Amino acid sequence: MESHEVLRHALRKTTPKAVAAELGVSLSLVYKWAEKPTDLGSGSKNPLDRLQQIIDLSGDTGIVDWLCRKQGGHFVRDPDVSGHRIDHVIPATQEIISHFSLLLSEISTAALDHSVTKEEAQDIRKCWDALKSYAECFVRCCEKGDFHEMPRVPKIVADAMERHVE
Repeated sequence: MESHEVLRHALRKTTPKAVAAELGVSLSLVYKWAEKPTDLGSGSKNPLDRLQQIIDLSGDTGIVDWLCRKQGGHFVRDPDVSGHRIDHVIPATQEIISHFSLLLSEISTAALDHSVTKEEAQDIRKCWDALKSYAECFVRCCEKGDFHEMPRVPKIVADAMERHVE
């Protein structure tokens, strides 16, 4: 979905007039944001396109992460699955389950004292995000029907698992 389509969809849940008033911009600009930009001048570079441009220029996804947190979520980059193959689906799923079990064990260990420190929470978040990314890679490879070579578990997950075993 393109940015103007996302905005058009969002505007169905409010009114362009309310958005224009709240943002202090003209009503016609809000309508232009929801139009497909053309060489003839219809449409206008909308806030989503501008944010994408800032992210591309900076190489920093902090904006996306901030937006996700503001909406009660968390940003996790999808892995690049080009060149990744899954040899056997069953062992790969068993590996995901095994690492998930180890992650839960690490969470339990962190909470043994009935609290989780900020540092423990950050470690858990990093492991969880890496594991989600790994599982997403697996799912994408399955969707492609590419069952030849499953990528190794990301280093951050492996490091966390080693800390738990020690």
